[in-house]
Amino acid sequence: MHLLIVEDDRAAADYLRQGLTEAGHVVDVALDGESGLMLALEGKHDVLIVDRMLPRRDGLTLIRMLRAGGSTTPVLVLSALGQVDQRVEGLRAGGDDYLVKPYAFSELLARVEALGRRAHPADPSAPNVLRVADLEYDLERRRVTRGGRLIRLQPRELRLLEYLMRRAGRVVTRTMLLEQVWDLSFDPQTNVVESQISRLRAKIDRDFERPLLHTVRGIGYRLGDEA
Repeated sequence: MHLLIVEDDRAAADYLRQGLTEAGHVVDVALDGESGLMLALEGKHDVLIVDRMLPRRDGLTLIRMLRAGGSTTPVLVLSALGQVDQRVEGLRAGGDDYLVKPYAFSELLARVEALGRRAHPADPSAPNVLRVADLEYDLERRRVTRGGRLIRLQPRELRLLEYLMRRAGRVVTRTMLLEQVWDLSFDPQTNVVESQISRLRAKIDRDFERPLLHTVRGIGYRLGDEA
């Protein structure tokens, strides 16, 4: 998912960004309520994580303004204020969930992903397993196998593989991957795509007779059974 954290404690924001990124999500961060509101109004995020006490505009005011403007993006409120009336106030302001500090990251992640599922229920007609030749990706279990052999991938590698598998047989460019897998609308002049492709290729093609991940010289990459 594409997440927005609005948190003025830079260390806490960095901790959340790192954990959520490692879990496979794309994360934006705002360090005050005003900039958080501006980012949230763009409407590109799946879930917002909003601290209650913020400079330049407090979290509950931010949420009320979003709801008044018609935004339905799910919001998880974070706060050290944990009395029943304080939690009720947060929910009545338009929050969808309320988590009291200090919290376990695993619980925050579970709540964020639950909000995402609630807002974007799975399409019952969509396949649960993606297949390209003998390569399979079970989306529900986040499990990849090739020829029945388990392949262990990191969250970013899973995201990259899913994007390629959903476009099997078609060429995807470096720019497409930067925008859709890394959520970058500009070229950062790094070899992040090339290095991640190399690692993914080593895992899904090494020790197998037929390569599936092909480089299309000067254009991009293609996942498929034939070169």
